[in-house]
Amino acid sequence: MGEKPMGEKPMDEVRGDDSHADEKAAGEKPAPESRPDETHAAGNSRRRRVLRLLAALLALLLLPLLTAETALRINYTGDPAPGTRTRHRDALWLGHAWVDGRKTDRDVRALARRLSGTGIRDLYVHSGPLEHDGTLPASAYEKARWFTSAVHRELPGVRVQAWLGDVLATETPDGLRLERAATRAAILDSTRAVLAAGFQGAHFDLEPLHSGDQDYLALLDDLRALTHARGAVLSVAAHQIDPLPAFHSFWGTTTGHPKWWSQAHFGQVARRVDQIAVMSYDTMQPLQSLYGGYVAQQTSLALEVTPDGTDLLMGLPFYHENRFGHWAHAETVPAAVRGVRLGLSRTDAGRARFGVALYVDFAATEADWRAYRDGWAATPPTAS
Repeated sequence: MGEKPMGEKPMDEVRGDDSHADEKAAGEKPAPESRPDETHAAGNSRRRRVLRLLAALLALLLLPLLTAETALRINYTGDPAPGTRTRHRDALWLGHAWVDGRKTDRDVRALARRLSGTGIRDLYVHSGPLEHDGTLPASAYEKARWFTSAVHRELPGVRVQAWLGDVLATETPDGLRLERAATRAAILDSTRAVLAAGFQGAHFDLEPLHSGDQDYLALLDDLRALTHARGAVLSVAAHQIDPLPAFHSFWGTTTGHPKWWSQAHFGQVARRVDQIAVMSYDTMQPLQSLYGGYVAQQTSLALEVTPDGTDLLMGLPFYHENRFGHWAHAETVPAAVRGVRLGLSRTDAGRARFGVALYVDFAATEADWRAYRDGWAATPPTAS
């Protein structure tokens, strides 16, 4: 298309054009005339070269992504090993209403019925957030003593931990700054206060927390010494692990938000705590099979570097949102549970210190609870 047909005469011959006659007569060489069909062909050729170049560049960009997504889909295949079910070390994140006066004894009894026959041993109840200087007003958890006593009465053997967190000033000017010694000291004081209020542990969720943060590791060393001295447990919510080598560095450079941790940093955190709960949701995966494969991969990566003495918990999405990074139709409890079981089966099927963590109680549906029971806890609820 766009090439000159064979046998076609030049345009000046077709028109009988003698506009160059005087020039020829004067011995001057006529200027070459641009032919429309040749100009069109040249333009098409340039466009084709540009399109081929763009296609090649797009292929270079998409090939790693397509390869990674294909690997996740394959990772979701197969059958979980027998016995890859609850080890009775599961956890549930609870909203702030349990310690601010909105809940009653009746609510605690209903919670006990809900958890009966499951593998849930720890409750992370939101008791913050911390102030940006690390302090925590007592008014943030004024009903803590009532709640912990009620849980011990209705759910013997279940521990209650204070869920504390704040936004870190790692990507914005405002937030908690772990590099400040005074801030870390205030966090320790806040932890002493919640333990004195009846909590049996402290659970920290600080975000966005960049891979390799040495101030965070130093804080965990101090928190571990503090909690263990009081017979309490220390747990943390952890970022996901690089799905590809050094992916947090690439993503941080291109977006300003690294999101993932290196596997080595995850291991450094895991060695400093009693429990580490992976926030294995908000993964940007568009399909259940890809999300499940991603969770299986995350489970394996975490298992490889979590010490035997630390409880590893994989997060289950007990909430439903549709936004960039999280698609409710893809990030489902059944897909997460299957992914967890596949990763556990392939990496350390017999590991005792392992469980799942359900996020979060106030957004959960009956379908979420049923999927957790059927796929992981595998026991029916107690009749009301």
